[in-house]
Amino acid sequence: MNRKWAAVLGVCLGMAGLLQVPVSASAAPQVNLENYLRRDGYGRIKISPDGLYYAATVQLEDRGGLVIVRRADHKVVGGATGPKHSLVDRFWWAKGDRVVLSTAERLGSRDQPYPTGTLYALGVDGSRVKTLVGPKTEPGLVQTYGDTGPWEMASLIDTLPHDPAHVLIAAWDMGVDPKTRVEKLDVYTGRRSTVATAPVRRATFITDVAGQVRFAEGARDDNARKLFYRDNDASEWRLINDEAQSGHYESALGFAADGVTAYLQVAQADGPDATVAWNTRTGTRTQVQRNPTVDPYDTVHDRDGRALIGLQYMGEGVRTRLFDETTETARVYRALGKAFPDAAVTITSYTRDGRYALAQVWNDRTPGDTYLFDTHAMTAKGVYVAREWFNPTQLSAARAVTLKARDGLSLHGYLTPPRGAGPAGPWPMVVLPHGGPFGIFDEFAFDDDAHLLSEAGYAVLRINYRGSGNYGSAFKQAGAREWGGKMQDDLTDATRWAIEQGIADASRICIVGASYGGYAALMGAAREPELYRCAVGYVGVYDLEAMHREDSRTARWMRTWADDWLGERSSLKARSPIHIAERITAPVLLVAGGEDRVAPIAHSKKMERALRAAGKPVETFYVASEGHGFYADENRRGYLTRLLDFLARHLGGSTAADADAQANKKTAAKG
Repeated sequence: MNRKWAAVLGVCLGMAGLLQVPVSASAAPQVNLENYLRRDGYGRIKISPDGLYYAATVQLEDRGGLVIVRRADHKVVGGATGPKHSLVDRFWWAKGDRVVLSTAERLGSRDQPYPTGTLYALGVDGSRVKTLVGPKTEPGLVQTYGDTGPWEMASLIDTLPHDPAHVLIAAWDMGVDPKTRVEKLDVYTGRRSTVATAPVRRATFITDVAGQVRFAEGARDDNARKLFYRDNDASEWRLINDEAQSGHYESALGFAADGVTAYLQVAQADGPDATVAWNTRTGTRTQVQRNPTVDPYDTVHDRDGRALIGLQYMGEGVRTRLFDETTETARVYRALGKAFPDAAVTITSYTRDGRYALAQVWNDRTPGDTYLFDTHAMTAKGVYVAREWFNPTQLSAARAVTLKARDGLSLHGYLTPPRGAGPAGPWPMVVLPHGGPFGIFDEFAFDDDAHLLSEAGYAVLRINYRGSGNYGSAFKQAGAREWGGKMQDDLTDATRWAIEQGIADASRICIVGASYGGYAALMGAAREPELYRCAVGYVGVYDLEAMHREDSRTARWMRTWADDWLGERSSLKARSPIHIAERITAPVLLVAGGEDRVAPIAHSKKMERALRAAGKPVETFYVASEGHGFYADENRRGYLTRLLDFLARHLGGSTAADADAQANKKTAAKG
């Protein structure tokens, strides 16, 4: 493959003119961890309005950044990174020569990024990064949650493409009054002027195609979501829906090109959310889309990047449904759908004239290949291959599964068979509960854990237990106060279903998870000692009383959240693995980081002490310098090597390749 490479920010990055080619591989009995440890060049990529540049996120070992690449010769002409734990949260081509980016803090590879509220401008001329909102005492991307407050937070609402210098932002002061202001910001000078004030705290906004702020959505300390609307910038806000009064939430998705029709995502009493077209002049509401199983996954916009024209849905794959199939943009999506029938196609950006679109193509075996699509010629040219060392044809394909929980609730998830296995089991299996837990869900997307374990010889079951997102408000609400209860029953029922279906070997099943998934792994071992052969908790929480106490100190709305979703503190002892360690009979591996603020290492050490006091087998791997998920390559390698070794001893699968094992021994010797 011909490829041009440019060294920038300590990482080798590249743009390709050709896409995926097969990579030869032999059926080795051991797993080569290099494929999973190796870092990619670019992440998300967007084309500039004039089509001359690309902006792309990059990931270093413990931080992220953004680069600007000249399209003609793939030369990096600008870029910026921040300190440890920082990454680019979102970015926009605000003007033809200017990218605006927002940053987030992520305290570990398994942590959910928390926006820091800082905005920066980066020019295509390679000039110094300009801080637009945030501390200006240091250059670059510096604001983090560790800084003392109060401080100002901001997010971009609208790029105002027809304004030569300004964008719209939302800004608020943390630690004072979180009521949000809408401001017009000059991306060159940083000057601002107030446009509107939100009628509710913690507000987000939706503009129409003309750039007028029309919707505001937020919540007070009761966490009940409130949706407000106004006709234009000169009108007063009026309340459209209050979740506390109506019993359901409504969220604005965007406007049609006419500026009159607004699209709302509306929760239903049962099943997935519906999409409703609301005529803002007459008040007429019409349901225009509702998938029978899943909620809207993502929005689809017209070539102007503003008018909402459809939605994507994540189920057995990702499918795009447009409101009007007769438009020119619909023709583009049909062409892309025919070209990539087994993959999701996400258009990340268009040029200003609509001639070129940058499309990312991805599925469960393709992390994301980027193409430049010519909407006139209807042709696609390869731009960049994500993680090209993986050959999709050699990876096991995930398949969607559906089953019934013991109380009749439908559960959905994905099963990845062992790599190279025949069409039927039973196989040794790893149950892999996702973290979160609420609102998060397993997707039909490239999953490193699933592919690693599949390569090691295991079937991998990822089930979206109640409380997960994507299946409607009622499904999520069914998980409230069910940590260790019905949420755990769902994982148990899914495991038994896999045995009954001949998928899993009943004598060779382990449960492995991170964060909430680590909690679920230890609770599974405690509640079902005969079902699981072993359990692994990676950066998990095991003392719910302590978690409730810490969350409640953060803010009043966090105390409300803890009561509503965890339950009253007095009820949590019986649902905390540290207090029922004596029930666990399966061997346990605990992995944690000493700098973890989400699931402090104290949780794992308490769990270890409880297991040892009960005479139960437990192994540990603690790294003092890591947070909520490991960043450093040697520590990631150490964890994966130990994980595969632990599973191999109890399920009989493959271990890490010798080179990986030797490197891990050297790491252990240094410790």
